[in-house]
Amino acid sequence: MDDRVRLTTDPREAAVALLDGHLAALPTETVYGLGARADLAAAVAQVYSVKGRPADHPLIVHIAGTNALEAWGASIPRYARTLADSTWPGPLTLVVNRTSAAQDFVTGGQNSVALRVSAHPIMSSVLAHLVKLTGNDSIGIAAPSANRFGRVSPTSASHVVSELAHFLSHDDVVLDGGECGVGLESTIIDCTGAHPRLLRPGAITADDVERLTGLECPAGSIVRASGTLARHYQPAATVRIVQAADLRDRRSLPPGAEAPAVGLLAMAGIATPAGVVRLAAPHSADEYARVLYAALREADALRLETIFAVAPEPAGIGAAVIDRLTRAAHNS
Repeated sequence: MDDRVRLTTDPREAAVALLDGHLAALPTETVYGLGARADLAAAVAQVYSVKGRPADHPLIVHIAGTNALEAWGASIPRYARTLADSTWPGPLTLVVNRTSAAQDFVTGGQNSVALRVSAHPIMSSVLAHLVKLTGNDSIGIAAPSANRFGRVSPTSASHVVSELAHFLSHDDVVLDGGECGVGLESTIIDCTGAHPRLLRPGAITADDVERLTGLECPAGSIVRASGTLARHYQPAATVRIVQAADLRDRRSLPPGAEAPAVGLLAMAGIATPAGVVRLAAPHSADEYARVLYAALREADALRLETIFAVAPEPAGIGAAVIDRLTRAAHNS
């Protein structure tokens, strides 16, 4: 690990850093987030600065439990409460109309706020310590993914360190909680209208939302939300989505390449062409989601020029994997 980074495994140490207005990279079940107290404008500004994130892009606020929902959200529809009660803690973010607790520097100037309760025990512990330290049961941590804007999200502390070491201060903390279990960002549901709308796919699907609420959950894009730009989650290598049959025509590297220049990300059972580096061979869509970002980062570490990706079937979290691959491949 980089000795410029303050690495810890102590949730309380991270909570104290947040209390004092510093940043903490925190593990969740989805990806690592770069956290700041959501009520401190200067701290949140540092999140935007470290990430290189546009100021009009809202942040997800992590709260300790459903009891804090009322403090941040106003005029919350019944179906949103149902989703919170049914899925929190878990990989679902709800966008609701905001109260005065959610200020413009967190919401990107919108009249809504994105809220989540993480299922990761270490993230829960950080929030519990922060609640105790502040005496505020509804304290929130604004935490987008802990990477530079538009790049590949981190699923381990080492990913955070390798990308942000040059941008974090000596007072900031990286909390090592191991590898993320889900591996893709949370599902985002817009709950500001009469029915739910899917803004970003994730482990919890639109079908899950419809089953829980009894309401249709179409795709929507009016509200700005994290990770919804057409071009996002991009490694330095060019990502090309291909069919397994396409690989028959790409069995050799470009002439003169001094090192392997092409990588493959595909389900187990799909053969690796000669001269191509196999980045991952997941056996399920869930495993594909879990290893996707690490595989993209490995491709960059190996200085591969191109990544061929054979997408999984679109059922379940497979739809979210396809979404991330499509954005990673945009303009390739």
